[in-house]
Amino acid sequence: MKAIVPKGPSMNEMLKQAQKMQEDMQKKQAELEEKEYEISAGGGVVKVKINGKREILAIDIAPEIVDPDDIETLSDIMVAAVNEAIKKVNADSDSEMQKLTGGMGGFGMPGLF
Repeated sequence: MKAIVPKGPSMNEMLKQAQKMQEDMQKKQAELEEKEYEISAGGGVVKVKINGKREILAIDIAPEIVDPDDIETLSDIMVAAVNEAIKKVNADSDSEMQKLTGGMGGFGMPGLF
């Protein structure tokens, strides 16, 4: 009696594909870390520049928002701008990685990523 072996990629081919995917993900991560984003808050009175490593590069504050009697508002707008900048970087990174993994996110092949 002859065993029926389903046709498909060999284990070696699957490992090569997984290795290529991992290399592609590392390359894409390096590219994403080099990107810069600019986000504004408070109607544009606070602008935050951030890179893909989630490092704040610059914060620009419009002079008209600076009120010594209302530091709390400026602080709130700055916090909102920084949080929005981090969300933007995370969303972009997640989106780009999903393109590479086909939505698998590395969870389809435990231990390989």
